[in-house]
Amino acid sequence: MCDQAVASQDQIDILPKGLTPKHYKLHVYHITRETFKGTVTIDFSVDQATDAIYLNAKDLEIIDATIQANVSKTEVNLNVKSIEVDADTQVAVIRLNETIPGSSSKASVRVNYKGIIQTNMAGFYKSDYKTTKGDDSYMLSTQFEATDARRAFPCMDEPSLKATFDVAMTIKEEWTALSNMPVVSSISKGGETTVVFDTTPVMSTYLLAWACGDFEYIEALTKRQYNGKHIPVRVYTTKGMVQEGQFALDNATKIVDYFSEVFEIDYVLPKVDLLAVHEFSHGAMENWGLITYRTTALLFNEEKSSSEYKKRVAYVVAHELAHQWFGNLVTMDWWNELWLNEGFATWVGWLAIDHFFPEWDVFSVFVNEDLQMALNLDSLRQSHPIEVFVKSALDIDQIFDAISYRKGASTIRMISSHIGVKVFLKGVAMYLKKHAFGNAHTADLWDAVSEVSGQNISVMMDNWITKIGFPMLTIFETESGAIEITQDRFLSTGDVQPEENLTKWWIPLSISTAGKTEDKILDEKSVSIDGLAKDFYKINKDQVGVYRVNYPASRLVKYSEDLSLLTVNDKVGIIADSAAAAMAGIGSTTGLLTFVNKLKNEDSYVVWAQLLDFLASLRSAWFEQPEKVTNGLNKFTADLISPVIARIGLDVKTGEAFLVTQLRTLLFNVAGGVSLPAVVEKSKALFTAYIKGDKSALHPSLKGVVFRVVMANSQGTELEQAYKFIYGELINPVSIDGRETACSALGRAKDTRYIEKAIRLLLSGDVPAMDAHYLGGGLAANALGRWRLWTYIKENWDTIYKLYSTNMVVLDRFIRITTIKFSSIEAFDDITEFFKNKKTHGFERSLGQSLDAIRGNSQWVSRDKESVEAWLKEKNCL
Repeated sequence: MCDQAVASQDQIDILPKGLTPKHYKLHVYHITRETFKGTVTIDFSVDQATDAIYLNAKDLEIIDATIQANVSKTEVNLNVKSIEVDADTQVAVIRLNETIPGSSSKASVRVNYKGIIQTNMAGFYKSDYKTTKGDDSYMLSTQFEATDARRAFPCMDEPSLKATFDVAMTIKEEWTALSNMPVVSSISKGGETTVVFDTTPVMSTYLLAWACGDFEYIEALTKRQYNGKHIPVRVYTTKGMVQEGQFALDNATKIVDYFSEVFEIDYVLPKVDLLAVHEFSHGAMENWGLITYRTTALLFNEEKSSSEYKKRVAYVVAHELAHQWFGNLVTMDWWNELWLNEGFATWVGWLAIDHFFPEWDVFSVFVNEDLQMALNLDSLRQSHPIEVFVKSALDIDQIFDAISYRKGASTIRMISSHIGVKVFLKGVAMYLKKHAFGNAHTADLWDAVSEVSGQNISVMMDNWITKIGFPMLTIFETESGAIEITQDRFLSTGDVQPEENLTKWWIPLSISTAGKTEDKILDEKSVSIDGLAKDFYKINKDQVGVYRVNYPASRLVKYSEDLSLLTVNDKVGIIADSAAAAMAGIGSTTGLLTFVNKLKNEDSYVVWAQLLDFLASLRSAWFEQPEKVTNGLNKFTADLISPVIARIGLDVKTGEAFLVTQLRTLLFNVAGGVSLPAVVEKSKALFTAYIKGDKSALHPSLKGVVFRVVMANSQGTELEQAYKFIYGELINPVSIDGRETACSALGRAKDTRYIEKAIRLLLSGDVPAMDAHYLGGGLAANALGRWRLWTYIKENWDTIYKLYSTNMVVLDRFIRITTIKFSSIEAFDDITEFFKNKKTHGFERSLGQSLDAIRGNSQWVSRDKESVEAWLKEKNCL
């Protein structure tokens, strides 16, 4: 693993220097379901003499090229010697019979080409869908990040090579065309319309976008004025769906104004379009002025959609709008600094949602979800620094992960909390103003924040950004009342080696004690602190720091004796940190079980989410242990959650708090997994009423979990009926989230026949590639389906690879989610052996992370299985 992210340009796969693009004029035409034609003219500045023009191109047939150069103030046509396209490097070389002199003021190339309408959610691609009348139809859109603009037009496809763009499209007359900028002309002739868009600002190729289809829209205006005008914000969908974009639209108008004020720079473009795309590999894409979304990340129906999707839509809208400044206006120079885009957009996206929906308590949810996902991934040897060396296109997609997004966001939350959020945002505003329409580095951000705050931010943050991993603080309590704190790199396998433990992180301790908070800094390997109250202290108050703490076992007991001294985030942190320590063998699994057993009276959604996540990890890792032990873990879980289920009830109440609804959904899901009779019976009753036509019987927030509970707890005719109905929802979903909901449920059965049926759906054509991880994840979470799924993957690998590797994001995600839950050396060896001679470039990092996790789980089970069994027996759970 490379420990530093900085790489010289001769180490990465970039185009040769000599020409710098300044402007693209692009026309896309003769568009069919399968192919299209294009003409692109690229204007360059000439930096040095060259006899070749190098462009990125993939899946394109270059028909011809003409070159002009300004030589001695005269436009000269240059003859093309040859055009060569290297499919492996994705570079087209246009060689000339003459040399473009270094003294030329400019040059241009005009390329005519043919392209493929992709079906893999990359480049210029097709999304199939059914209309509201049930007819088959399709739409076309683009997805260029990270390096797929080259699939749609020959270009210099690197983030630092910014230019302006003029885009024109010739489409079917009845269709609507969209791009980054507003339409300046539209001329119809012969059943087609040529639409010309205004010139874009200077921007990177990956942010260019266009789309066409049978669209409709709803519109609202920003409250603020920009250059004397309110900006129109529109949500576009294919016809019949647009009203489900109202919630996103309401939020988008407010968020554009909010970010314009927070960043002290007005939104730059004259419009904002948000487009729902039927097939989408990611959640959304921040194309400047034309943001594209997976339908479930943009559309929401209060009567049909789960409340979880409401939060998702609000957040994803905010995240992508944040990119309009952080990523679009100012862009990272190369992909090794992707976190500058994604880490910041993640944090400030949640900041916006916290501003508009304070009742959602999103930063507690952030601590429970984003921070823990980041730390869990970063505890693996196969993790990577936030800034990570990126050589080629296939390497880039693998770093769109919890490190770039969630660890990046967590470090920003840590430093902004330390110096003050308002001060930090002042620094961000300075950074954006200084580098607007250009490229920047991490150091540029730290310089701006340092100038505003008066503190050396780079010194504080350098190791967090450039070094792999994070610290675990081990606490030793002395007889005198002092505590000794030591920082060491934490690995989930508990076997960090001396050469892996050299980093000294700058750590804000933030100690709560005796009703106050003491802010201290640890920047050495260890420190001794005295003067703390013996009865209570807590390191990392509210879990703002990006690290874990391992307390003495006696301290965990004291916490459990007076839980009122702990904030919600403190409880989440203690559970998560203690669980990680237990898994690594430096803490006690049974000690943590004793602690969580004291939380039966807890009512916080995020606390329950974290402790149930720990118990789910325990049950999952123990899935091959004797049946009496797995049943004992189920019984303990059922006994633990029964009181809170009784308190909040099984029915969703009108007007209840958002987080109460979230808690009930969580508890239903867990209760169904451990077959708690009251919840199983309730779920079956709701499901029966629902499939008989009473759609009001099943609240949208319970629909997904009820489907899963029924699938997991039915047999015979009852299971057959459930499978048939949920499969029908997969094929013809009745809500925006219906297909994802069905995929997540179909793999939960305990009957092997239905497990096999669900597995076969992966290659049946019924499950789109973009949703394969929902079905695969459900099967992998099923203790009876885990090995069967892996066997199927091995037996059908060539077909799976061919189907999913056309978009490596899909394959990478699928491999990780279907392998990471194993917990035996047998599984580790089997997976290692299977992939030993396979082509893994594009998902090798995730595969290595899965193997790290499997090794850690195996060690955890081997080490603690006897003590856990004894503890369960002591608690009368066996």
